[in-house]
This record gives sequence, C-alpha cells and structure tokens, in this order.
Amino acid sequence: MKFVALLIPFAILLSMVKGQLVPAMFIFGDSIVDVGNNNDLVTLVKANFPPYGRDFAHHEPTGRFCNGKLAIDIIAEGLGFTDHQPAYMSDKANGEMLLIGVNFASAASGYYNATAILYNTFSLSQQLENYKDYKNKLTAITGKSNTSSIISNGIHLISSGSSDFLQNYYINPLLFTSYTPNMFSDILIESYDNFIQNLYELGARRIGVTTLPPLGCLPAAITAFGHGSNQCVARLNNNAISFNNKLNHRSQRLKRRFSKLKLVVLDIYSALYTIITKPDENGFAEVRRACCGTGLLETSILCNQHSIGTCSNASQYVFWDSFHPTEAANKILATNLSNSGSSLIQP
Repeated sequence: MKFVALLIPFAILLSMVKGQLVPAMFIFGDSIVDVGNNNDLVTLVKANFPPYGRDFAHHEPTGRFCNGKLAIDIIAEGLGFTDHQPAYMSDKANGEMLLIGVNFASAASGYYNATAILYNTFSLSQQLENYKDYKNKLTAITGKSNTSSIISNGIHLISSGSSDFLQNYYINPLLFTSYTPNMFSDILIESYDNFIQNLYELGARRIGVTTLPPLGCLPAAITAFGHGSNQCVARLNNNAISFNNKLNHRSQRLKRRFSKLKLVVLDIYSALYTIITKPDENGFAEVRRACCGTGLLETSILCNQHSIGTCSNASQYVFWDSFHPTEAANKILATNLSNSGSSLIQP
C-alpha cells in the first residue's frame, strides 16, 4: 500500500482525500463562465452590482452574470469541490486556493482577440498568459512535479465564441462587410486550434470545450435581429450550428494529432435549445423575456437595481438577463454538460 501511495503524486492524493474527482479545474472564456475577472477593469461589461447575485451565497454580486450560480459552479460542486475556483484577478486567488485551479474567463472576450480589445477585457491570449503566470505561482507553492500532475490531471474548460458574433461580428460593419459568417467562423476555428495546442504544450491533457448556444434564441438577439418577431432568429442559429460543426471536426483532428489529449466537445446548443422550445417540460414559464428589467435587451450595466420590471422569482425564467441563463436553467445545463463530459474524469 505504501508503494502504491508513492506512485501517486501528492496533489492527486490530496484531491482524493478531499473527495474531489479531479485535483483542479481551469476555466477560460467569456461571460457564461466569468466569475469576476472583469470587476476591476475599466469596462462596461461587468456584473459586480445588484441585482446580479441576489440568489447567490449571502445574496451578494460577485461578477457572475446570473442571479445565482453559473453552470460551471454547479459542475465544480458535482466533482466534489467545496469551494468554487476563484477569479484569477481576485484576492481569493492565492495560497492554497490555487491548488483547486482558477478561473481566467472574462466577459466579452472570444476566440477573436479584437473582441476583447473592443470592450477592454481579457482576451483568450491574455488568459493564456495569466495561466502561465498561475503555473509559476503554483510551482512555488507545491513544486514542479506536483504542478505538472495538477495541470495534467485537472480539467480545462473553455466557453467562447458567442461574444465574437453577438458583440462584434453582427454589429461591426468592418467585419460583416468583409467576411461572410462562414469565413468569420473559419477565423475563430483557427484561433481555437491554436489555443488548444498552446494549452497542450503547457501540460493540459483533459480539455472540454462548449459549443455555441442557439444565438438566435437569446432575448437580446431576438430584440436586435428579429425584425419585430418573438421567435428565435433562424439566421443566427444556423451560423451557430455551422460553427459547431466546424468545432467538432477540428476537435477530432486535434485528438488525432495529439494522442495523449482528451478533448470533449460539450453540446450546450442542444441542451439550451430544448429548454427554450420545451419550457413547460423543464419547469419554466417565461422564455422570450429575461428576468431583469424589461427582459428584452438589458445586460451588464443596463441590468441594475433601478431597472424597472425585474421579476421576483427568477426560477420561472430561462434567462436572467438578455444574454445569460438563470441559475435554474444553469442547473439543467450543468447536468447535461457533466454527462457529456464524463470521459474527462476517467483515468
């Protein structure tokens, strides 16, 4: 037994003792998974004020774009973590908290670096630099061998691409007059490919990446691009489906190239689309409007404590603000994503 224990790195033994299925989680991407990295940035895209967080612990806003927990929080709890991975830019990201991984995600970032530049947030390239910085800090705490073990056995999750389309391409004449949606998707896929290769070179071996959601069904998208209709915008959904097909194809190619890479595409499109098209079956009463304000366009600073019309019971709504799901919807999404990503926790 002692001999077996010696073969298991200390970091893995520690996670086993704590009841975690994996030693750490590392999160990259946009507002779907951002837990507060934008809080101290000079940007309009942040959520560290009421009513954000009103159903979270202590009813306090943290920078999460939700009334409560994100899907990533619920997934972490399901993996046995008693603490959520802290925002890397927060005061919590130090000492022993670094052992369980950290969250690098930044709202309004994407595979297209110019998207983050447009909103003064952390691009995926910068998130990768922060990841390198984190590795150095972790090595100083637990040593090179344990750091390598935490990185290779930890799960890396990426949620990106939505902001590239909704907060850049569709509203930016410099882009939509120069590239077709198909051409723009190709640019994003090349960036995704490069990001995965960089993560792999830095030691990551277990990676999950979410697809784009049904972009045309988000309340803000229907308001902005639906031409007065209350139905999902087919054009936007078709663009998302096309991107997702390319994401799946490129991911298969990456797995063939890197034999030690566990790379799983997590289908958030189907899960969210099912909730939206069958709300009654999933316990929801409202799909078109979000809970915050009018529910048609508000997000970030437009969703605030002075917003008129904010609902009293967010659990009846699929969307909290016009871009982001409620905690109630996130619970369903987390279950779906956990099931589809179960292979990431297998030896």
